Parts: sequence; C-alpha cells; structure tokens
Amino acid sequence: MKYFVLILLLILSNFYIFPAYASVCRNYNGHQICILSINRSAKNYWEYRVVLSVDGEKTPLEVYNCRQKVKIQSDGTVVPLENQDLGQFICKFFKKP
Repeated sequence: MKYFVLILLLILSNFYIFPAYASVCRNYNGHQICILSINRSAKNYWEYRVVLSVDGEKTPLEVYNCRQKVKIQSDGTVVPLENQDLGQFICKFFKKP
C-alpha cells in the first residue's frame, strides 16, 4: 500500500502545471519597456502600482494615477506625467477603447 501511494504521487506530480511568468514588453521612445508587476487599485480603478524594467534595469515600485496624470514615486514624491512619460505608456496601454 505504501508503494502504491508513492507511485501514485509520482505519477500525479508529473501532471502539475507550473504557472507561467511572462512580462509584457514593448518598445517605447527607443527603450525596451517591460511590465514586471502591475496591480490595479481596487478602490481607485485609475491607479496602477507598477514595477517596470527599462532597458533591462528594474525600477522601484511606483503608483501611476491616470486620472490626475501624476506618478507617486517610492519615496512619496508626486511627479506630473510628461507627454512621452512612461506613465502615459501605462495609462494608454490599459485604457479601454
């Protein structure tokens, strides 16, 4: 009986599918931008908590407020989004048509 359970566990473990970890990458203003992690706020649906990779370098967590067009950096600094800013990329990428 002990061997039967062991063989059954061995067979079933081969059917376990590991989750895929893929990042969304785009070319934007001559840079390779990859979204490593993104979480939308449940309370404020226009806010995104994002960790990006710009040309292979990971950026710290930032909050992008697409309604007020500002980004809140990891140290709490509020910066307005510029015309060709990464925040514009994030807000346009997830904007509903």
